[in-house]
Amino acid sequence: MPKNKSNHREVELVVISDVHLGVHGCHAEELLKYLKSIQPKKVILNGDIIDIWQFKKRYWPKAHMKIIKHIISWITNGVPVYYITGNHDEMLRKFVGFNINSFHIVNKVVLNLDGKKAWFFHGDVFDVTMQHSKWLTKLGAVGYDVLIRLNQVVNAVSQFFGKGRISLSKKIKNSVKGAVKYINNFEQIAADIAIENEFDYVVCGHIHQPTIKTYTNNSGQTLYLNSGDWIENLTALEYHQSKWSIYTFNDAHYKDAKMKDEKEIDETDKSNKEIFNALLAEFNLMKSQ
Repeated sequence: MPKNKSNHREVELVVISDVHLGVHGCHAEELLKYLKSIQPKKVILNGDIIDIWQFKKRYWPKAHMKIIKHIISWITNGVPVYYITGNHDEMLRKFVGFNINSFHIVNKVVLNLDGKKAWFFHGDVFDVTMQHSKWLTKLGAVGYDVLIRLNQVVNAVSQFFGKGRISLSKKIKNSVKGAVKYINNFEQIAADIAIENEFDYVVCGHIHQPTIKTYTNNSGQTLYLNSGDWIENLTALEYHQSKWSIYTFNDAHYKDAKMKDEKEIDETDKSNKEIFNALLAEFNLMKSQ
């Protein structure tokens, strides 16, 4: 990818998932650089944007708040933003159907992209463990966060000695047969349902595995896509000029770009600020129960 000189690269559709704002492993500063570099016509936030499971008032860095503010700036400028609920932000499902300006909270989205049907959803509905042993999944989320924080220390040491970044969690997933089988099954199930319902594209998040892959069965074929995450892979999906691509963050893309500071939300735009504050208050209330 060439270095971004214009500061605003046009993208017809961007899909971002599994940001996990509110946890230590979130790469919010890198995500903010990416968000500032693009000018999307439509945005899909495909679940787990805010990690409400582990949300704590004492850990909410400025960079995390700037992500929210940047998304709100898109909304105030009329960019359609669909927030699809995931498992880590499942409490938002009580707000499904909520709309303000161009912002929508939904469980799934179906779009027509240049004459082809695209089905977007987070993917946790396929997670049997989450459905039947939610306490175990939440415990695993805490362990995953600890692993990510350990990974940050390992990477700091690795970079000090001139080595590249490594992902401990990715290495574990890629080396454990059960994890590989789960990912393959997840993709196949999503693809089979998409084919059965005549969707040309099925777009998920949840498993933190950025992918673009064609699946075929006896009934037809579909293109399965996954936007990855902003914990390990730092990826997003982009759709532009009838083509899908995976964007992978690289700090070198931004070294020559003069990234302007995020504009604060205009004080006159009280409606969006009130909605955000009300949602944040609701999250804190639900977390305390």
